[in-house]
Amino acid sequence: MEKSKIRKRVWSLMEERDVARFPRPVEGRIPNFEGAGKAAERVDELPVYREATHIKVNPDSPQHPLREKVIRDGKILYMPTPRLKEGFLRIKPEDVPSGKEGEATTIKHSSEYGEKVDPEEMEKVSLVVAGSVAVTRDGKRVGKGGGYSDLEYAILREMGLGKPPVLTTVHPTQIMEKIPAEDHDVPLDWILTPGEAIETSTDRGKPDGIDWSLLGEEDLEKIPLLKRMKNRV
Repeated sequence: MEKSKIRKRVWSLMEERDVARFPRPVEGRIPNFEGAGKAAERVDELPVYREATHIKVNPDSPQHPLREKVIRDGKILYMPTPRLKEGFLRIKPEDVPSGKEGEATTIKHSSEYGEKVDPEEMEKVSLVVAGSVAVTRDGKRVGKGGGYSDLEYAILREMGLGKPPVLTTVHPTQIMEKIPAEDHDVPLDWILTPGEAIETSTDRGKPDGIDWSLLGEEDLEKIPLLKRMKNRV
């Protein structure tokens, strides 16, 4: 099944089964879901989380509980700015007053607590959290179609910022039997649902950097960070 059809199927199923949560409708989004907070708490079961010090988390609604948890647990949070136009935000737990962890990790208020940084200013990333529309138990993933999650990972690799494992949180409705995968698609190492932690044991490799052949001049103009990186290359 094509990725676009998989997205539509998942969005429809989540609405029909009433497991989608605000913001709705979920079509066109990384869908928020019932039990997102419980799924986020399952990271405590994973050594890759417990040992992580710097974690990049997507800015979408279903992963907000996990972003909040990262700060509560005293770890440094990296959030990509919308469409990567201004690089990443770095939020340090010591800069967030007690009780403000939820506010500080929302898209609306994160810039009040964090600082904008380019990859040159970032520390190595220990763990990446990606938002997903659909996943398979062997680690394949479909996002909402913009390609930013895969690109962000490639940027980390290009800049020598580690080769971190990748996890996502989803509702069981989002788990599919099959998903097509392309070479630049970053596989998942862990999938967390409200009821279980799934180690994918994926055998697919992660990119070593940016595949510049996939990016046109229009992409570089839309994302100044990429244009600067390309000029250095």
